[in-house]
Amino acid sequence: MALGGAALNAMNFGSRASDSGRKWVAVTHGIGLLIALVGGFGLLARLGISHGADWPLWVWIKLGIWLVFGGMTALIGRNPRHVGLFWVLIPVLAVTAAYLAINKPF
Repeated sequence: MALGGAALNAMNFGSRASDSGRKWVAVTHGIGLLIALVGGFGLLARLGISHGADWPLWVWIKLGIWLVFGGMTALIGRNPRHVGLFWVLIPVLAVTAAYLAINKPF
């Protein structure tokens, strides 16, 4: 939701200075990232994958996606002309993360 709001603002206004709701986007984005991180580690605990063991590759890929999502608001704010790419990339990354969590392919 926060990334969509940031992307729409960049599409409509194009600059971070004109974004009066930037603080709310940042807060919402941070809360969403925290929920995703806690939920992901909850999934690992439920699967019996301990923090000391070697994590499967799908876990590392999901952590990478989480990091990309974490920096996405900064990328959107600094590159408003590329917001169309981010608009497509956000759901692609979300679907990829969901696929990895459900199917655990590797």
